[in-house]
Amino acid sequence: MKAILLDGFGGPERMQLGDAPDPRPAPGEVLIRVAATSVNRPDIVQREGHYPPPPGAPEILGLECSGTIEGLGAGVSGFTRGQRVAALLSGGGYAELAAVDARHVIPLPDSTSFEEGACLCEAYITAYMNLFLNARLADGETVLLHGGGGGVTTAAMQIVRALAPASRMIVTASRSKLERVAALGAEPAVDYREEDFVDAVRRATGDRGADVILDHIGGPYLERNLRALAVGGRLALIGTMGGRKAEIDLGRLLVKRQEIIGSVLRPRSAEEKASIIARFRDAVMPLVAERRIVPIVDRIYPLGSAADAHRRMERGEHFGKIVLSTGWTG
Repeated sequence: MKAILLDGFGGPERMQLGDAPDPRPAPGEVLIRVAATSVNRPDIVQREGHYPPPPGAPEILGLECSGTIEGLGAGVSGFTRGQRVAALLSGGGYAELAAVDARHVIPLPDSTSFEEGACLCEAYITAYMNLFLNARLADGETVLLHGGGGGVTTAAMQIVRALAPASRMIVTASRSKLERVAALGAEPAVDYREEDFVDAVRRATGDRGADVILDHIGGPYLERNLRALAVGGRLALIGTMGGRKAEIDLGRLLVKRQEIIGSVLRPRSAEEKASIIARFRDAVMPLVAERRIVPIVDRIYPLGSAADAHRRMERGEHFGKIVLSTGWTG
């Protein structure tokens, strides 16, 4: 099969289209003929040599894909060859074929394109898991989302609007993305370079603060996130793009009864992932089928142009998800 291979760690130029052995589905797995995959921030970190795949996972980049079932491992039921699906992967998405635990596969509605389906399993599951399972966002609460325009944040906005329509979303973004973030429901959309988001949250909530914050910046935002958080508020931390260390006032944390919830998806056990995916499938996929939630595709590149796709993400030019297409149409 054709796949994106690394000739060492470093910049996007390390990725080249080459030949790799076809994977074979083990018992309990399905083999997917990949139509599309998407670029996620962990792909870049892995390419740079700072995020090794879990034991037993493919070295090939790619945490999700869409396509059709090519083969079934022993003991698999509920899927048929040729069926359209999307899947959460531990690796291997930047390729023409991917083998994956059947429990991590979701039937793809006919109303959803392969390019849209390639966006679902990493960003949308991450957003749903952290906001609704971990941070327990309730309808009518206020949520602060950082990084408006990124894949997880645009996914989070759509899911909040669908599952918690009475909730208020405050979203930070760069100036060039404010209008599009506002169109997705941000009230307000905050230019994080020009305005302190703590002040913006306080004004928007009558000095109460946000009930839930979803953050991928980490260290530099931690103390301000806690100041922006309401009494009893929950901070869902999903990344450390800005740094891994910070100093906070533990007294304020205690008095305000706040929670800091750290979470990652990729290293979890197969059983944990299966449970999360099942809940996502029940809660979110009917909305996808009805096109009440439609993944936002920023740009589609052919698989061989993965380096250009990474460069676009690194420049922060994207809004939504960057997709890689193998050309397979089913």
